[in-house]
Formats: sequence, C-alpha cells, structure tokens
Amino acid sequence: MDKGTFFCKKTTINCKGKILNLQHPIVMGILNITPDSFYDAGKNNSETTVLKKVEQMLVEGASIIDIGATSTKPGAKIVSQEEEILRLLSVLKIVIKQFPEIIVSVDTFRSDVAEMAIKEGAAIINDISGGEMDEKMFETIARLNVPYILMHMQGTPQTMQQNPEYNDVVKEIVFILSGKVEKLKQLGVKDIIIDPGFGFGKTVAHNYQLLKNLNCFNFFDLPILVGVSRKSMINKVLNIKPNEALNATSVLNTIALINGADILRVHDVKEAMEAIKLFEMLIESE
Repeated sequence: MDKGTFFCKKTTINCKGKILNLQHPIVMGILNITPDSFYDAGKNNSETTVLKKVEQMLVEGASIIDIGATSTKPGAKIVSQEEEILRLLSVLKIVIKQFPEIIVSVDTFRSDVAEMAIKEGAAIINDISGGEMDEKMFETIARLNVPYILMHMQGTPQTMQQNPEYNDVVKEIVFILSGKVEKLKQLGVKDIIIDPGFGFGKTVAHNYQLLKNLNCFNFFDLPILVGVSRKSMINKVLNIKPNEALNATSVLNTIALINGADILRVHDVKEAMEAIKLFEMLIESE
C-alpha cells in the first residue's frame, strides 16, 4: 500500500532555497567530529578524513550530511559552547567549501551554535532536546527561517537512561511533540521534521514499541526521521558491539520504512540506500 494513501504528509523541505524532495525516502549521513561518540569516536579527526568521509557518503547517495560536534550518548559529558563552536566551525567551513551544493544539518541543542552554523552555510538544525535545553531555540529557528528536526528526549544525555518511565510511550511522545509542533508553527516555522528519539530516554522495550507504532507519528502530516543506526536497542538484544551492528541496523531501517519513515539517519549510507531501493520495489509491486 502506498504510504500516502491515507495521509497528506508534507513532501518538500526548503533548505535555504534548495528544495529537498521527500516523496521518496532519503538518507542522512552522520559525520561525528567528536572524540567520544559511541561508534565512530575520533575517526574524523583531520581535514583529509572529514572530506573523504563526506565524499563517500555523497557518492553512496546521502541527501543530507549531519554534523555533530558534541557527543550526546548516554552519560556523555557535554562540552562547553566554546568547544562545540571551535570543533564545528572549521569542519563546517571546509565541507561547505569543498561541497558547496550539499545540504548540511548541524546536530546541536544550543541556539547560538545553531545561528552560527546557519550563517556559515548549514541549512537544517537537528536538536536532540526538542528545545528543552535552550529556551531560545524555537524563536531562533523561527527567525532564521530554517528547517528544524524536532526530537523527543526524556531527561538529558546525563540522565536519560536512568530508569526512563512512561505509561504509554507512543501516546505520551505524540502528545509532547504535538504541543511543540503547535508552538513552532505559531512562531512561523514552516519546515518541521519529527524524530521520536530512539535511544534518548527510552528502554529497549520503549524503542521497539515506538518502531512498531511509528505510523502513529503520521498524525502530524510531517516528515519522520528515524535514527537507530548501531544503537543499544540493537546491541543489547543481540549482545553485540556497535561495530557488529550493521546488518541489524539494516533490518530495523527496513521496518522503519515500512512503518512510515521518510529520512534514515545512519552511519552507513550505502546499506541504507539499498534498504530504500528494496522497500520501494516492494511498494511498486503492489
């Protein structure tokens, strides 16, 4: 069944004049420039390796490159704003210079970092806190007039995995996000992407309940982003390490596509693109 049969989901995002078409699922490639990320810590620590990684992701089919300069894994130490800007600025400049036509998203919960990133050429802000860690974020996004990835997180990266609790994880997150979507729209934000926040203040069971019921987030008629790449919701079930989780990531990405995902945020672009191609063949065969 075509995903658009019952829902009139928004299918375009305006990224500073570049129109991102979401009529078909797309891939967001992860570029971590932190020394302590849960999977690729320290791998992108030079200009050469950064540009090589970005080029690889683009060749493999990534539509967006998501750059993160501070780790938000469970228990991660949050670096200062000055350190985040220092890490981000140099990488953002060389990536935009080398690949001026690409769409760059910046993974930050700080409004000042968001503003700097947009001025330096980024086009999307990806906020893990959904505006909870910086009260100026929503008004900043509205003023900058850029797309915003609204993610749900219970707690902070330091506390989020300390016994997260919900009565009904799906209903509660839909309710919380609905209030924030309304506030963003009232401020004039035109392009919002919904992210349920897999792994951010959820148990393994919560994560699978969200994945199973992902189509509930079609309530918003907004694009849905799913980020499950190599996360603990895989590793804890299979008793493996992140570097062993590629196959399982592809499995969960495929389930996410079937259940309504529009954007897959991944470390491994080639395999995610393959999942999308197979999913679309499945849809076309009906």
